[in-house]
Amino acid sequence: MAKYIFVTGGVTSSLGKGIIAASLAKLLQARGLRVTIQKFDPYINVDPGTLNPYEHGECFVTEDGAETDLDLGHYERFLNLYTSQANNVTTGRIYQTVINKEREGAYLGKTVQVIPHITDEIKRRMLLLGQGNKYDIIITELGGTVGDIESLPFIEAVRQLQWEMPEEDCVVVHLTLIPYLKAAKELKTKPTQHSVKLLSQEGVHPDIIVCRTEEPLSPDIKKKVALFCNVKPEAVIEAADMPTIYEVPLTMMREKLDLICLKKMNITHFHEPELSRWKEFLDKLKYPKSKVTIGLIGKYIELQDAYKSILESFVHAGAMNECKVQVVNVHSEFITDENVAEKLGNLDGLLVAPGFGHRGVEGKIIAVKYARENRLPFFGICLGMQMAVIEFARNVLGLKSAHSTEMDLHTPDPVIDLMEEQKQVTAKGGTMRLGAYPCVLKEGSLAMQIYGKPEISERHRHRWEFNNAYLSQFEQAGMTPSGTNPESGLVEIIELPHHPFFIGVQYHPELKSTVESPQPIFVHFIKAAKEFAEAKNAVRNPLLQSEMI
Repeated sequence: MAKYIFVTGGVTSSLGKGIIAASLAKLLQARGLRVTIQKFDPYINVDPGTLNPYEHGECFVTEDGAETDLDLGHYERFLNLYTSQANNVTTGRIYQTVINKEREGAYLGKTVQVIPHITDEIKRRMLLLGQGNKYDIIITELGGTVGDIESLPFIEAVRQLQWEMPEEDCVVVHLTLIPYLKAAKELKTKPTQHSVKLLSQEGVHPDIIVCRTEEPLSPDIKKKVALFCNVKPEAVIEAADMPTIYEVPLTMMREKLDLICLKKMNITHFHEPELSRWKEFLDKLKYPKSKVTIGLIGKYIELQDAYKSILESFVHAGAMNECKVQVVNVHSEFITDENVAEKLGNLDGLLVAPGFGHRGVEGKIIAVKYARENRLPFFGICLGMQMAVIEFARNVLGLKSAHSTEMDLHTPDPVIDLMEEQKQVTAKGGTMRLGAYPCVLKEGSLAMQIYGKPEISERHRHRWEFNNAYLSQFEQAGMTPSGTNPESGLVEIIELPHHPFFIGVQYHPELKSTVESPQPIFVHFIKAAKEFAEAKNAVRNPLLQSEMI
């Protein structure tokens, strides 16, 4: 039978429940246990697919096409395992299921209530992954903050499970904040005390308290938290701010978070954690031998979580190349023909990010043109690939009004058009081309060189596609469709063979990059940017150039 760890949060949001949950899972996995993580979100949206990135960060897409919370990205990056629709549940999905059952007559005329019907459905979902003997431990992260009205049914479900299960089968970890008051030069435990009190009032008693803090916790502070929150002193864990999230598992190991959980769950069959590859990655990350500057062209750059998977992919690829990747955010709305050289002139590579809608599109097209003409390493993802196609159509093929029908429904040259199966779709939620699809690579192409195999599988999230009616024109002018879907013929990858590195992909490669398996395109993109930077520095420094020769 699987055992369950529930991770709750208090005091404030954005404390890093997802990172703590992923770090604990990594440590347990490293000790030889079969672990997975799931996220329960309290908002009423069925999934985050229709949410603006400013509202909730990026939408992470799983292999099976589920649009999920960005924390599932952390789970996959840490565990190097795929998640699925079952790993992310929202209040909206719970209520939708219960209401559908009620319409079908499943409750036999009973009054449908939050307790027991909603909480029973929550519990059913919480226990779902534990069926089938696939995992030893299921870690469940509860979104939101203790005390929020929308979180109450989830906390109540945990209370019931804590009561129903054997004591050693259920552990509750509560993440709180110990703020440091600079004026008083003191750490304050009162917010944590109140948070635990609030959780206890709702019937859930934490077994372990993880304290986010800017300053080290003294033994006296830990003892005070333990006394007033009714846990053992060793169950008060310090979670100090780290330079990178990838150091958190090692910090939690030093604090013995995994061992305390294993002791409480009465698990004795485990070995010392095998983290050699993780530590090797961290060494490369902390001690790079070179540096590149990459421009990230997007329209949600004010919120870093909007491009979380892209930024983490740069971290993985940078470590692989033993190179520090400095990402410079460039808002596409403010790029013009007049200032593009000034904004992009100091870059070593350019990534045009995915997105939707017409805002900032012309700036992206101008940025692509600059990269193509100045032989700057270029990487376009989804909309970024489509912008590369439009730029090439306008400035190389001479189709001056070429556009996507997403932005201009009446363009005379729709080089990017709505997919055929999307033309009758009216509902927005969960109706895009979602999840993993195969892609066949062209022999001798850059894509083939990057992946090293003839067929790949990558995740998608889009409605518009390359219009194959223009394919022969593009090929004749020098743009190669180096990756296509074997069933539909949909162009998945475009590249320019005579450019040092110019590639656009319709899919989202960033979604599959992990610490142990960095995404190949990102790795090669950073390698190309590194070579570009070295060549640029050699030109500026003739002495260095003579050494290179």
